[in-house]
Amino acid sequence: MKNITLDITKASCFLAEGAVAAFEPKVKAAQEALENGTCPGNDFLGWLHLPSSITPAFLAEIQACADTLRQNCEVVVVAGIGGSYLGARAVIEALGNSFAWLIQDKKAVSTGLQNPTILFAGNNIGEDYLFEMTEYLKDKKFGVINISKSGTTTETALTFRLLKKQCEAQRGKEEAKKVIVAVTDAKRGAARTCADKEGYKSFIIPDNVGGRFSVLTPVGLLPIACAGFDVKQLVAGAQDMEKACGKDVPFSENLAAQYAAVRNGLYQSGKKIEIMVNYQPKLHFFSEWWKQLYGESEGKDGKGIFPASVDFTTDLHSMGQWIQEGERTIFETVISIEEPEKKLLFPSDEENLDGLNFLAGKRVDEVNKMAELGTRLAHVDGGVPNMRISVPQLNEYYIGQLIYFFEIACGISGNVLDVNPFNQPGVEAYKKNMFALLDKPGYEAESKAIKERLAKEK
Repeated sequence: MKNITLDITKASCFLAEGAVAAFEPKVKAAQEALENGTCPGNDFLGWLHLPSSITPAFLAEIQACADTLRQNCEVVVVAGIGGSYLGARAVIEALGNSFAWLIQDKKAVSTGLQNPTILFAGNNIGEDYLFEMTEYLKDKKFGVINISKSGTTTETALTFRLLKKQCEAQRGKEEAKKVIVAVTDAKRGAARTCADKEGYKSFIIPDNVGGRFSVLTPVGLLPIACAGFDVKQLVAGAQDMEKACGKDVPFSENLAAQYAAVRNGLYQSGKKIEIMVNYQPKLHFFSEWWKQLYGESEGKDGKGIFPASVDFTTDLHSMGQWIQEGERTIFETVISIEEPEKKLLFPSDEENLDGLNFLAGKRVDEVNKMAELGTRLAHVDGGVPNMRISVPQLNEYYIGQLIYFFEIACGISGNVLDVNPFNQPGVEAYKKNMFALLDKPGYEAESKAIKERLAKEK
């Protein structure tokens, strides 16, 4: 099978001659530091060779659990935040039918295995959202996948408490045990204690894999399998990309090394914002996953490219003007799908009031591709460097390739930037303030200090 490819020509031309090649020693050293475990955050490198370590027996266990949920649930709610849900949602949205909730699954009727509706919760504290979700679930046979290492992350813990109580009330405590699954720490934390006490099926989040790198662990694989997608092919794609981006692959052939080099070169030249672009609406949440991966990994120590995203052609009618003629501190990375799964021809119309008969008989995707090419040419002419990642098809195998490509490139790029790509100390600041304002036990001193500060600011 083919691999995804990377075209850097429309980005490297914005750099001095030889600038990309000049990064080769830095990139090589960064990747060797990952491989040797000598980089900052080296206790969180479990993702590095995760694809090649996944066994058929492990995938069979994931699939068996997913099938149990599919047999017993109309809806499966995935409770998690950040890396605990974005990877799964990225894959499910990318591969799913955009109107799946309106379509009866004929295969499910014949096999007894349905593809349940997958809902994502525990990623906000919106009272309206949670109320509406619990109302929706009142007449549904639903199950829960609770994803949390600690079990005390506010958004997820609050949501899981609501879902646990409702599931037990609707199904009974014993039946609820069969459709509540914990994905959590092996030994520690509130979620582990709850799972052991209640007798839930559970899977382990490896200690050495951070949330944003966890999509190829049960964190992502279980919800993806519940949605009816082939996790074996997802892993196979990641395994092949692991080989294609290995430390012994020459710099000129290593997609991840090239991507890391170009984006760091552009950053040093004053390009502070990277915009992830797609021309396939199903990739919206893939961009959201990518934004966390790079934002949380590189945004520290006063450094880091700001990760943004747009869905084209939709956002050409809102953000296109700024990208074309705004401040020249941006570059784009375009994900392009070579061959859509579906085929639709543009029809002819006798009256031709819209003047579009010149498109009659063409595939809609051909129009989309010309919009992509035309936009890239315009943006490059407008001073926006452009990289293009070409994906043969939107399926499990190539999504697996994309996931690992961006993960390894992120690890390399963060090391080139000279930050720890695997911690996130900045996310604790808001939590401390929130707990103090809510008078959480143990935060008395912080509560007093912040309330005094707010009183002075009035």
